[in-house]
Amino acid sequence: MDETTVRFLGTGDPLGTGGRLQTSIHVDTGSTRLLVDCGASALSEMNRYGLDRNEIGTILLTHLHGDHFCGIPFFVLDAQFASERTEPLTIVGPPGTESRVTDAMEVMFPGLSEVDQAFEIEFIEIEPGTATNVDGIEVQPYPADHPSGDPSYALRVEVDDATITYSGDTAWVDDLVDAAAGADLFVCEAYAFDADIPYHMSYTTFREHEPDIDADRTILTHMSTTMFDRLDEVDHECATDGMTVNI
Repeated sequence: MDETTVRFLGTGDPLGTGGRLQTSIHVDTGSTRLLVDCGASALSEMNRYGLDRNEIGTILLTHLHGDHFCGIPFFVLDAQFASERTEPLTIVGPPGTESRVTDAMEVMFPGLSEVDQAFEIEFIEIEPGTATNVDGIEVQPYPADHPSGDPSYALRVEVDDATITYSGDTAWVDDLVDAAAGADLFVCEAYAFDADIPYHMSYTTFREHEPDIDADRTILTHMSTTMFDRLDEVDHECATDGMTVNI
């Protein structure tokens, strides 16, 4: 089994707290490269680390808040005018993904969604209860508790013998137990240390439910001030921007 490298391109909240960048995770199995979420700063980080954007065939979205998907217009602009992409790009997300992404492209760069591009963009909208295979990537969505105008998900991603689960943004939901079962890596939001923030998870809530999580490794992400201020009290692995892990 080849190693899969997971790079955290952004691990912060939408406000840039602590100087952290917006959510995006780059997954490289050696034969397949994909993004899980694509916050507005994702392209800058890919350039920083010399990651070839044209090798990314699929972008998976947990939900449709700007800090998780608004890097896509920049990604498409770069693909059209700088990277000269010719291979198809598949964008996978909850119902509403195609219209929200297209609208964002038009708001940010009017006419971009109607450009006669040299590559095809395919949108696939997924729903809980059904696993979808996209070019060898099997993605299974689980309902999350995080209103975003359209459904929000935790995603279980299986690709080239690696299984990665990402909670997305969510308050605790029992579906996370199934989503993370047997995963090589569980990436979980820990937005606050112990504050009760609606539709987000705190570190203390995560710890309460951690005994039910059966994953080989868990890394916390999407943190805000109350987590950064108390990291010395956190006895779990926390992601940082640019951090890489091999599974």
